[in-house]
Amino acid sequence: MELTDSWSRACGADPATAPLARLAALEDRYELRETRNAAAVLAATAPGEFAELCAVLDAFVLHTADLIEAGGNESRLAHRLNDDFRVRGWREGRVDTVVRSVLQVQPWAPAGERDVVERRNEVRNEGYKVDNVKGRVALDVEWNAKDGNLDRDIGAYRSLYDAGLIDGAVLLTRTHDDMREIARRLSRDAGHTDEQIRSRFSTSTTTHLGKLESRMTRGDAGGCPLLAVAVTARCWGPDEAVPGSEVSARQPAAEQPVLDGWSG
Repeated sequence: MELTDSWSRACGADPATAPLARLAALEDRYELRETRNAAAVLAATAPGEFAELCAVLDAFVLHTADLIEAGGNESRLAHRLNDDFRVRGWREGRVDTVVRSVLQVQPWAPAGERDVVERRNEVRNEGYKVDNVKGRVALDVEWNAKDGNLDRDIGAYRSLYDAGLIDGAVLLTRTHDDMREIARRLSRDAGHTDEQIRSRFSTSTTTHLGKLESRMTRGDAGGCPLLAVAVTARCWGPDEAVPGSEVSARQPAAEQPVLDGWSG
């Protein structure tokens, strides 16, 4: 599937009159990809949600702790982004499938039968969760998860779109090479040895834009317009005081684990 770039048509325009211009202005900090003119579709059909997406991205700053501190099931960065959407009214959703089957047994007049006999059965399958849903837009944050999560997310978007429940979807992730390099540099600044850094950058199965883009060009989202936004190293800012951060230049290196998943 050919990727589109509908936001590029608004470069240099006034965001007050061209909502896409606000996303275009963020291209100096983020990498953008889309299928089926997703940005233009969302700006037209969900202007409020699109404006909130741009507001969250505009205010976002990548902190050192996001790169060198282990995050567990939900990284500090993903939690922060999800909270930014939740306070704006976005909520977690789940895609369930209900299959209802009806067998109609037709009457046979010679036997004196007149009524149709029905037998019904219903199967309910609990589906995948979506990090954030508002109006007719679905959005997930996949910062440092297993790359199989991308298949789950895109499958959910496709099901929701085919069912007529959403008009498009957004997937927030990260770039790879530049983020790996800045993570290495910040880790060295934090006191990690080269051996520690090499051992912690060993996993190659986590989410990033390259893995997402291949799924987009393959057409995995079907007819659902999908906008991918990748955080880059250009989003990083020196954090003299990061609220809630447990990382300090005075802490020993052993207490500052490096984020995994940057090797390939």
